[in-house]
Amino acid sequence: MQILIVNQDEVRRLLPMAECLDVMARTLAALARGEALLPLRQVLMLPGGQGAFGAMPAHLSSPPAVGIKVITVFPGNHGTAYDSHQGAVLLFETERGRLLAVMDASSITAIRTAAVSGVATRALARADASTLALLGSGVQAATHLEAVALVRPLRRVRVWSRDPAHVARFVDAARKRHGFAIEAAPSAREAVADADVVCTVTASREPVLEGAWLRAGTHVNAVGASLRTARELDSAAVARARVFVDRRESAANEAGDLLMARAEGAIGDDHVQGELGEVLLGRVDGRRTPDEITVFKSLGLAVEDVASAHHIHARAQAAGMGTWVELGGGRDAG
Repeated sequence: MQILIVNQDEVRRLLPMAECLDVMARTLAALARGEALLPLRQVLMLPGGQGAFGAMPAHLSSPPAVGIKVITVFPGNHGTAYDSHQGAVLLFETERGRLLAVMDASSITAIRTAAVSGVATRALARADASTLALLGSGVQAATHLEAVALVRPLRRVRVWSRDPAHVARFVDAARKRHGFAIEAAPSAREAVADADVVCTVTASREPVLEGAWLRAGTHVNAVGASLRTARELDSAAVARARVFVDRRESAANEAGDLLMARAEGAIGDDHVQGELGEVLLGRVDGRRTPDEITVFKSLGLAVEDVASAHHIHARAQAAGMGTWVELGGGRDAG
């Protein structure tokens, strides 16, 4: 039996951000309708705290697909030749359980994570939002800049991270790709001071964004922290905002930004307003007034990886891309 191998460069070509935005919106709506199955991710923390190994399976009813992302997360890779997230997404079909494809997970994760934040920004940010603050200057900062620029009329972007040299390289590269003002900010506070949209895309385990810094009407995509023991937002930022999540069960078990704020007494169990998919379906109100502060807490879901892989597989077949290899899976003739 032949399976399709899709490498990193091919994933980028087959999953353009504009298409991924629509794929993610449909996937989150399907999740809210109960058309997906996914357990909580299983994470194996490696000795010495150097990294983690995670497995994220999921099943989608529409489109019919089942798959798993197997990935390592090594935050120490920032600034090296290696991505912090490395692994593979395996896509299966649901009639006979055949393995269809193996795809690079780093590029899928980078694109679909930003696309989900783009969907959240489109649903929750003010329509006239034009100033973006990026806290972080790695791979996710680049894809989030691309995603937000597709859904809001950006005129100015300010970027901060703890490594000024890395920020300078990021700004230089981003200016060559985008036609609006992009500049380095000397501090996180100055980056977000006049921002309409803030994306926190760091590897920090301690808050990099304080609620006192946020002006009325700001929308925040909180992305970088995906463990119950890590957070990028302080309790005041969470308490000031109407909070939405990708999935309630995941947030209740994994979202350190919310769990720590609750442990400190800043919020109650009812602080989460709803899932992003519920907002897309009109079941839950999103932004109600221009002055509300909104937060979308993203953890990343396996259904997003499976839906991305399904889309890539269809496009690769139509375009004749990828590499076919014989792996097995059929009943031996002898």
